[in-house]
Amino acid sequence: MTVPASVPNPAPHPAAPVSLTPPPRRSGKRTRRVRGIIFLKDVAVLALTAFGGPQAHMAMFFRLLVDKRRYISTAELLELQALCALLPGPTSTQTITVIGFRLGGPNLAYLTLLVWMLPAVTLMTLAGLTLSHLDPARVTALVQFVQPVAVGFVAFSAYKIAEKVIHTKTAVALMVAAAMMAYFFQLPWMLPLLLLAGGAVTTVRYRKHAIVQEKKPLRVEWANFFLWFGILVGAAVLGHYTRWLPVRLFENFYRNGSLVFGGGQVLAPLLYAEFVEFKKYLTGPEFLSGLGLVQAMPGPNFSFAAYIGALAMRPEGGTGMQVLGAAVGTAGIFLPGTFLIFFVIRFWDRLRQYRVVQASLEGINAVSAGLVCAATFLLYHPLPYRLLDLPFHLGPIDSLPLNPLLVGLTFLLLLWEKVPSVVIIAVALLAGALMGA
Repeated sequence: MTVPASVPNPAPHPAAPVSLTPPPRRSGKRTRRVRGIIFLKDVAVLALTAFGGPQAHMAMFFRLLVDKRRYISTAELLELQALCALLPGPTSTQTITVIGFRLGGPNLAYLTLLVWMLPAVTLMTLAGLTLSHLDPARVTALVQFVQPVAVGFVAFSAYKIAEKVIHTKTAVALMVAAAMMAYFFQLPWMLPLLLLAGGAVTTVRYRKHAIVQEKKPLRVEWANFFLWFGILVGAAVLGHYTRWLPVRLFENFYRNGSLVFGGGQVLAPLLYAEFVEFKKYLTGPEFLSGLGLVQAMPGPNFSFAAYIGALAMRPEGGTGMQVLGAAVGTAGIFLPGTFLIFFVIRFWDRLRQYRVVQASLEGINAVSAGLVCAATFLLYHPLPYRLLDLPFHLGPIDSLPLNPLLVGLTFLLLLWEKVPSVVIIAVALLAGALMGA
């Protein structure tokens, strides 16, 4: 009997490697739509709670859009903010609009712009319509505690940015130098100059960055640039030959929105010179009342244009014409910066493939961190001096300065990461309402 030779067992197949990375998520139209709706809700929250001007707005963006929702990274937000700062127009508005562009294209970007500016524009339009019945002192009392809280947000933002983007001695030096320059020289052209200088310093390190082997060709789409320039020229020509006030108002605001760098603080003196001193559409006290009100409003400071537009249309008669003036002023002041950032962002990703551009981002981010540090002190200094009376005495001490306490408490609450930003702002508003009553 023949015994069959034993057949060796086949070698076992090697186990498939286990991937710790989750499978890619299918991103259909429904998923993108839902994400876009959630993003617009977040923008609405920011539009109603982001007090304190562009620096405080950026702090809120970091808190909600980066740390909580993770729509983009810290480095990406700093990069976009620096890119917007190099262009004329409202920096925080351009930044949040271009985030919407990144997430959902032009449609979501325009919706983002509308949601972001609508609350502030509506409030400033109402202020223009009801100026004779409005008490600026009461509005100031309402937001008296929001201002130091906003400084706390900026301080926390400076801490988080420095923690994430400052990794070399060169970056530290650039951050400190930018903070000092921005603090001591508060000039409109200082911000873009510092960003360009910081990028130039780190450009020499371009050899340390890997070469992108397959670069996409750099293609510039000029449509938005020609749209911006065409409206600028067309509005100027039409405004010269027509006497219809809404057209001339649009040209005035569009021209100022196309030329101003540095945000609402730089825009205010330009608008004062044109609409108060030269054209006399409103008086100096009316202008200053509106300027004080817009500082107390959440959202973009460029919403001041709605207030001026409403007052400028008073000679035309009727509330409807004043609302038209507010709408014309809003469109004129916000559209130039929007067209320009849409022009640049379409080729920016391809431009940053080059090592020189990548190397420059280290310096630009370091300077951006320094500018936020400087903003913390610049925003703190104008706060009115207030004391908190203690219910007991600590030797000769019977009161403590209130503003440092509020700034420090806000910083610690944000560091704790348990209290939402909306709650902090709401408590500050409630305290202001109770104290101002």
